[in-house]
Amino acid sequence: MSEAPGPAPAIEEEPEKQPDLSLAHRLRQPRTIISLVLPILLLGLFVRSLPGFKLEELPDKILGANPWLLIAAFLIFYLGFPLRGVRWSILVRQSGFALRLRDSVEIIFLSWLVNCLVPAKLGDVYRAYLLKINSPVSLSRTFGTVFIERILDLFAIVTLGLAAGFVSFRSGLPGDVQIVFAVGVVFVLLLAGGLLTLRNFGRRILLRLPLPHRIIELYDRFEEGVFASIGLRALPRLVVITGLIWATEAMRLYLVVQALGLPDVHLGISGAFFVALSASLLTAVPLTPAGIGFVEGGVVGLLTLVYGVSQTDALAITLVDRAISVLSIIVLGSIAYAISPKRRGLGVTASPA
Repeated sequence: MSEAPGPAPAIEEEPEKQPDLSLAHRLRQPRTIISLVLPILLLGLFVRSLPGFKLEELPDKILGANPWLLIAAFLIFYLGFPLRGVRWSILVRQSGFALRLRDSVEIIFLSWLVNCLVPAKLGDVYRAYLLKINSPVSLSRTFGTVFIERILDLFAIVTLGLAAGFVSFRSGLPGDVQIVFAVGVVFVLLLAGGLLTLRNFGRRILLRLPLPHRIIELYDRFEEGVFASIGLRALPRLVVITGLIWATEAMRLYLVVQALGLPDVHLGISGAFFVALSASLLTAVPLTPAGIGFVEGGVVGLLTLVYGVSQTDALAITLVDRAISVLSIIVLGSIAYAISPKRRGLGVTASPA
């Protein structure tokens, strides 16, 4: 059993300027509307222009899916939110505020809704903003916990993706996949180097620049949120939880493939890990909400070019999987947003020691 943390220390109020992150305001902006509509139109034109897509077969393939396996895929995907809530509450506790699991999960779910509707990954900023307006924490320090969480995710995606790829392609890596592997290894090395630079030289570099003292103060709180939240005692738990989180992403895709019962598709669990984790990297493209357009094209491309799945089957898999991972978030997240007191800043209660 892990040792219970001590009482959260008092955290000073800070005159940090709170950004205007109203979801309704963002949705009315032309940039948001274009980023939602344009990639969908381009994807539709792309699908219709290629002869390999037999769109008339899609409804039968999707409607013929096993409903119980689709429900299982839905449930295992949503199991990831309590896991993400546990992880973030650990990070926030380490940085000085005892965030309850229920509040952590609710704030994360609302931030995912924002990421599904607004480009530029503003959901991550919105999450830090929601905690700031609901509790006496520093916005920059809180954003540091979100940042280190994203670093953990990137390490897990690349590491698990490489491992899944080696298992999936035991007979030999295709040339395209070898390039992906090389990029993944270089990315991990650069990420590790960037963290070391931030930890050892970040403040020194900023001090040499002609920056206002206020910027240095904000950076200090951000760095504290990054490195204080990931102490050595908490790291093993964080690594295990992060691995479980991405296992839910891969198992969702695997269950979708099984539910559709496509006779010519033999993806396997390792293949599901490789495709799902590769698709997750594409969601980081900040041009569209949830990587709409980029993810669908990437998944269809991986399934057809690497695993030999027909274009129509690949499109059916992709549409069902994205209906669970994006469309359901928009529907359920909108309900949560309408009833949640967090968006109005009505407060969270620190959990007892």
